[in-house]
Amino acid sequence: MASSIDEALQRSNLSQSNQMEMLTFRLTDNQLYGINVFKIIEIIECPRKIDRMPNSHPAVKGALDFRGNALAVIDLSEAVGLKTKPFKDELAYIIICEYNRSLTAFIVHAPETLLTRSWQDIHKPEGVSAVSLVAIAYADSGEAIMLLDIETILSQVVGIAKDLSTPAMTQVEGKGSGQHVLIVDDSRTAIMLLQSVLDKMGFSNTSMMSADKALEYLAREHDNVDLVISDIEMPGMDGFTFTRTLRDNSDFKHLKVILHSSMSNPSNQLKAVQCGANRFVAKFDPDSLSEEIFNLVGVV
Repeated sequence: MASSIDEALQRSNLSQSNQMEMLTFRLTDNQLYGINVFKIIEIIECPRKIDRMPNSHPAVKGALDFRGNALAVIDLSEAVGLKTKPFKDELAYIIICEYNRSLTAFIVHAPETLLTRSWQDIHKPEGVSAVSLVAIAYADSGEAIMLLDIETILSQVVGIAKDLSTPAMTQVEGKGSGQHVLIVDDSRTAIMLLQSVLDKMGFSNTSMMSADKALEYLAREHDNVDLVISDIEMPGMDGFTFTRTLRDNSDFKHLKVILHSSMSNPSNQLKAVQCGANRFVAKFDPDSLSEEIFNLVGVV
């Protein structure tokens, strides 16, 4: 029992030290990939038979019953343009993850090991056109670990809510006029979705793909920024550390901050409050996001 408690405390403390723990795994190209363990619910052996879902994306291999819930099963290799994993003929695994308050099952070739890395050692790839790749880390052996933009993958494969509902639109449309929002997120898909909501609300906005770039921008323009909306998982500096940095600087400490993340479990909501964020909003729920912006900024 003591070791389990120690492990839980150690993982909780990662958010206080700009670190993340990842599970590494391989896809059909035998390349090493990684995913944040906080998003993983369970790892199971892939069944040889999966109930097919009609009219679905080719990477969706069917539906799986998991604790009474029907989950979409996505071949992660095929979803990023690689050779399909022949799970019917050979051993494969399923990683069940929580994104945006929903569970999704990803077929992978083989899980490998757990690694802890500082976000400072996780880098945004420069000059790379692959939209599904968000960052690169390195294993102890020196092998590159590819971190995928799961938000973009889910958007392309199963779709993500993008638009405000009619009631929400009626309440907030155009009411952010004259105010400016800084978006901080390493996912182009997330930035576009946020911009869509902010545009409908009438906010002007600027986007930065790293916390370091955001701090540089705020050093020049903090008097012109009314709200910061930041992701949590970002190469270089995570959203928790970014928020604490803002609160430690007298120029930024009163800036309103929303942490906006697909890691929507209660522990991350608590950590958001502890690091000084004004709000935590799970991705992607346009109505909830607009409501929290409306309440926090006091648009009229």
